[in-house]
Amino acid sequence: TIHGHRPGFPAAPRRRGRVATPRRRSSWRVWQAMRAVAMSAAARRLSMGSRCRAGGGLWRRSMATAPRLIVPRVTGHSGSSERASRLVAGAGLTAIATGMAFSKGRQLGPAACADDLSHELYADEQRTVALFEKCSASVVHVNTFNREAVFRDMKLSLQEIRGGTGSGFVWDEDHIVTNFHVILNADRASVVLADGTTCEAKIAGIEPDSDLAVLKLERGSKRLVPLERGNSTKLHVGQKVLAIGNPFGLDQTLTSGIVSGLGREMQSVSGRPIRDLIQTDAAINPGNSGGPLLDARGRLIGVNTMIASPSGAFAGVGFAIPVNTVVRVASQLVKYGHTKRAYMGIMLAPPHVRKTVNGLLLQVGAKQLQGALVLAVEDGGPANFVGIRGTERRNRGLVLGDEILELNGKTISSEDALLDALEEQEVGKTVSLKIRRRNASRSGDITVEDAVLRLTLSERPQPQAIPGTHRGGAPGDGAQPRFVLGAPDGEVRSRL
Repeated sequence: TIHGHRPGFPAAPRRRGRVATPRRRSSWRVWQAMRAVAMSAAARRLSMGSRCRAGGGLWRRSMATAPRLIVPRVTGHSGSSERASRLVAGAGLTAIATGMAFSKGRQLGPAACADDLSHELYADEQRTVALFEKCSASVVHVNTFNREAVFRDMKLSLQEIRGGTGSGFVWDEDHIVTNFHVILNADRASVVLADGTTCEAKIAGIEPDSDLAVLKLERGSKRLVPLERGNSTKLHVGQKVLAIGNPFGLDQTLTSGIVSGLGREMQSVSGRPIRDLIQTDAAINPGNSGGPLLDARGRLIGVNTMIASPSGAFAGVGFAIPVNTVVRVASQLVKYGHTKRAYMGIMLAPPHVRKTVNGLLLQVGAKQLQGALVLAVEDGGPANFVGIRGTERRNRGLVLGDEILELNGKTISSEDALLDALEEQEVGKTVSLKIRRRNASRSGDITVEDAVLRLTLSERPQPQAIPGTHRGGAPGDGAQPRFVLGAPDGEVRSRL
């Protein structure tokens, strides 16, 4: 302190009526510079103390014990101006360093940064919390309802009961994507948004073979934000994934895990296999179906659909439909109301029929089936137009239909292989088919002939609604038809 003045604020050199000399003028300029530096440091400490006043006694004690600027007395007889300048420079650097240190220490004070979790959570925890807060707003809760006839008070009336629950996620401002088995056989569906708002929804399109469905909200909202979409072809086993859904009706539940495997195959509700599934150990329970599977950046990489468990509870093996399949299917469901798939107009032999036929061929010493056997050909279809022949039963026995061996050079060994090959083709495209035809002579000899045909694919017909059943209203009120999945027997599953 200088001459009893407040600590940190140097007093002006006393002039005592002397004539101003160059040395005294230099001393006065030095004093002004030192005072400016000291006042700046004090102002910084005061401002930081006011911001951190809510921090409690710890911050006040820190301010009380903070080092203050002590400036040596500088007068006209204290030495050269060069030495005084060095003292000023040293004092200024001390004040600046002290102010910066205290300001840095107080940047994360409770009052200034109350929403900062860096002092409570690790970096990976902060990323997970931020990801959930960002993506959970795009996840919804899907409730389904069924109507049943109830006989009460000598009257027969319809009563609506809750069918089940599932999850979904925002696709755009008007549409929600979920699993097909979530809304299967339901008469009505409602969607609960992340903010608790309940919206009625109707079916925009379904794809049972991929276990996907798109719901259209009756009143869209611009507040809905779709999830960012990733690329399932760039996934790696071992990378971190997160699942958001509503297991057992507990909405907005987050679970995490890793990608346990890629390229898995499971059977869909329609009986057809779903290929290229993502296997994960992130907990997936009843109610998670239809919810999103996200990567560590919050991008959609799959739709949670099923688990493998002997007890029905989660056992560490869950499956998700890859996002590339979801994008292809959902985009068509939103645009057309159905998926456009190539169609040949034939019915193939299911595995058990194929096994029986191979047994008969083995008994007569004929060559067994190597491709997909055609059981029937639809009149007016693409296959009928090029002359493909189906299996027939005649008086003298069974006449086998044509056997499809290749499609555009791709080997066909079963009905599933042909279905997969057709999914890669576009409607209206002309493909080459290699077929094998067996001809039986009157003497019983069987001749085999291979041929190559050119066939133009058409669009697959859409499933028809069951008459007399409706969704979302009473019969005859113009509500949407109720889609009920047919019996998954061989003929239904094999129909292309």
